[in-house]
Amino acid sequence: QVHLVESGGGSVQAGGSLRLSCVVSEYPHSHYCMGWFRQAPGKERERVAGIYVSGGETYYADSVKGRFAISQDTAKNAVYLQMNSLKVDDTAIYFCAAVTVYDSWFQARQICPNEYNYWGQGTQVTVSS
Repeated sequence: QVHLVESGGGSVQAGGSLRLSCVVSEYPHSHYCMGWFRQAPGKERERVAGIYVSGGETYYADSVKGRFAISQDTAKNAVYLQMNSLKVDDTAIYFCAAVTVYDSWFQARQICPNEYNYWGQGTQVTVSS
């Protein structure tokens, strides 16, 4: 069973920075993606950033490009989300997630699926004006 544990959320003023961490238990497959999602009250869940773990390809939502950066430390089985220039609209619960990539076409191109099937418990990020 895959377990993900997030940490690093908190409260910050607009313009500030936070770094989220996600530690994943040993993953049973070599091709998989890790992602950060968020959900604000009354809004749909949004994929914020993703990374193809074995190759390093990264993805970002337009709303966070240039402000957020996803990275990984494979030795620690960890994925990070550095969030800079935070805005009030970034306030949400942030979730770490993982998904196995089975399709060889996706593997060759380091494309991450849209649906993830392993989830952490979430961590609150609150940005005040």
